[in-house]
Amino acid sequence: MKAAAAMSPAGKLARDSRFADPDAAFRLLAKAHRDLDEQASAALNARLVLILANHIGDEEVLREAVALAREAG
Repeated sequence: MKAAAAMSPAGKLARDSRFADPDAAFRLLAKAHRDLDEQASAALNARLVLILANHIGDEEVLREAVALAREAG
């Protein structure tokens, strides 16, 4: 993990990867959806989003993340 990416100022979304192994993180998320139908997968995503949004705990960062996700979609 790069030291510069490890910390982000309050109210600023970290955009660099903060994972030591980004591929392992992706595999973990993909594995969580294995054997789920579309509805169960969507429900898992919704729960995960709410859990992680609570962990972030910063509405400004969350707003920035939502905007970035909508742009990318």
